[in-house]
Amino acid sequence: MIFKKKEHTVNLYNILLSLSRNKFFYENVKLPDTFETRILLMFFHFSLMMIIFKKKGHKLDQGLYDFLFHSIENDLRELGYGDVTVNKKMKDLNKILYDILLKIEEKDSEGLFKINTNLVSRYFKELNDDKRENLVIFNTYFFKFFDFCFDLPLKNMIQKSINFKY
Repeated sequence: MIFKKKEHTVNLYNILLSLSRNKFFYENVKLPDTFETRILLMFFHFSLMMIIFKKKGHKLDQGLYDFLFHSIENDLRELGYGDVTVNKKMKDLNKILYDILLKIEEKDSEGLFKINTNLVSRYFKELNDDKRENLVIFNTYFFKFFDFCFDLPLKNMIQKSINFKY
């Protein structure tokens, strides 16, 4: 077989997709169940994984990043978008991922990991209501996801992240 997909790359995309489809986000946090929401949730999960790799002194394989974007591009094409639109959306999505990656982490007063609430509010406008209860629930989920993944060995963190329950 000439074109064989690497198993780890297929798993990353499917795992991120599964994490983004968690009913928790749509029933408890009240996010709209849209393509854009799922992509953003995938980026939040992926960014935390990349941060964990960095904190543990390793780099995430560039092939994982490339395959993630290749899969998203294929999804956009399957939705019927044309070449020009796909190229523009991919450029925008790349900027969004880097924005999330660079700004998702805040340090609390003790130097511990904390989710950047302003960043979350910018990408998930639905969480900006008066009570902001859903924003707190959202941030708590990702704080616990970070802790769960941080405790996993790097060699199988991506595969085991699917076991996270909140």
